[in-house]
Amino acid sequence: MHLSLVFLVNMFYKTEMMDALADYKAARYVIFGVPFDGTSSFRQGSRWAPDEMRKVSANFETYNAYFDIDFEDLLIHDAGNLEHYSSVDQTLEDLYHAVRPIARDKKLPIMLGGEHSLTYPCVKACSEEADEDIGFIVMDAHFDLREEYGGIRNNHACVSRHVLDDITDTYVTIGVRSGPKEEWDFARDSGIKHYTSDDVRDMGIKKVISEVKDYLGAKKIYLSLDMDALDPAYAPGLGTPEPFGLTDIDVRELIRAFAPISVGFDVVEIAPEYDKGISALLGTKLLREFIAAHAASEK
Repeated sequence: MHLSLVFLVNMFYKTEMMDALADYKAARYVIFGVPFDGTSSFRQGSRWAPDEMRKVSANFETYNAYFDIDFEDLLIHDAGNLEHYSSVDQTLEDLYHAVRPIARDKKLPIMLGGEHSLTYPCVKACSEEADEDIGFIVMDAHFDLREEYGGIRNNHACVSRHVLDDITDTYVTIGVRSGPKEEWDFARDSGIKHYTSDDVRDMGIKKVISEVKDYLGAKKIYLSLDMDALDPAYAPGLGTPEPFGLTDIDVRELIRAFAPISVGFDVVEIAPEYDKGISALLGTKLLREFIAAHAASEK
């Protein structure tokens, strides 16, 4: 499919992410939204997140002093929102076909979810177009290691299991603190690399980053941020909030560390109607940290 036919722009208000001024051909970073939350199991509403994130992006200055990067100098394109279906399977199929040409064109896709099920086709597309095997790092409160949930294989509660089974076993989850006993047993028995939020507090985020880098070697990764990795004190507007989570600084440090080796990125599971824009604001700022960190690594 041609990109312009796949992505549709919502006309209710200006939908372009601030500073996303490049056309597709020139762009290094391609942002797109997927307003789908059809399998959300506790609170729906993440379908509103892509346009809310675009809206709040007007709050931020273009200059990032930490990286000495000005967003006005970066080639960022906002492709709009994917036209989705009520069927999760059809939505994921179309999303895969939309992301693959972005990766093939050697651009870096950045998805605004929507729910976490949407990550799977993005990882698959990036993996198939990469020049090497890639790993997967996910920041998440939940293991998401079920084979199916509620009779739906592609449920948002299953995304990590399918990435592990189908795409890569070079996998790390950070911030996990919730899941049935079967998932914890599976993670232990399978030797899945994971750090709970308690581990992060006990070890310190820099030690966690160092260990993960050693584990990965020089491998490229896809990086996924489920915003419920954060404690709901920082991000209350979520589909499945879980107390005792990571801090905003923890997540920022993880993004700064792993953006330079990332071939794709997403921010998912923000449900804006449950707060006053706090979670969308933080998610958008973290997205901008990702772009700045990646761009700085290519200077």
